[in-house]
Amino acid sequence: MAIPTSIQTFIDAQADAAPSRYDDLRAVVFNGTLKRSPEPSQTDGLLAIARGLMERLGVRVDEVRTVDHEIPPGVWPDMTEHGYERDDFPELYRSLVVPADIIILAGPIWLGDQSSMTRKMIERLYAYSGEVNADGQWSYYGKVGGALTTGNEDGGKHVSAQILYALQHIGLVVPPQSDAYWVGEAGPGPSYLDGGGERNAWTTRNTVFMTWNLLHLARLLRDRGGIPAYGNDTRDWDLEHPDHPNPEYRGASLA
Repeated sequence: MAIPTSIQTFIDAQADAAPSRYDDLRAVVFNGTLKRSPEPSQTDGLLAIARGLMERLGVRVDEVRTVDHEIPPGVWPDMTEHGYERDDFPELYRSLVVPADIIILAGPIWLGDQSSMTRKMIERLYAYSGEVNADGQWSYYGKVGGALTTGNEDGGKHVSAQILYALQHIGLVVPPQSDAYWVGEAGPGPSYLDGGGERNAWTTRNTVFMTWNLLHLARLLRDRGGIPAYGNDTRDWDLEHPDHPNPEYRGASLA
């Protein structure tokens, strides 16, 4: 299944006439589906719109299905140091999150809320929020974040509110209209790909808006060297507690 040809043609034409270049940007998408690859994912169906637009513009897009990896729960950077035999997230963070300009958290709705896999990614990203960049800012400064959600009942706005709050709290910039979702009729029913979601113009429009807004803000931040460091340099504040369970208290300080 695919979105209507006329809409796809319009999206492609917009991309081809883009006023700026985006081919030096990178994006990482964490898909919180509970289905292991290669089982089809409803969330991946909606992500195809955002991913397709970014890739047409030359953006490198890396998509990670959290459930395909061994990622323990926790709010420490490397959970092998806290009793787990294996933790894939430190390498995912180094190779995909650190160089990314755009981070998208996507996933399904279960019982009116985000999936366990999506919540786990919020916690693991949070684990690195105590690290600082060369300007003394938290590690996610200069990146932008968005949310995509699928389901067959209501809850899309609730999930977006949780994800976008978490992303901005750890240091990402949240553009206007940086979320989109699809939910079907109330009660059990078909999900995005099964219920004709790809033909829903409202969801498609909002996904395209979200993608362009992420790209525009990522372009602005990249061109301007990120968020100005004046007044938000962690080294001006002596709150260092490296062993604290809360990442916000672990950041290095030179005060």
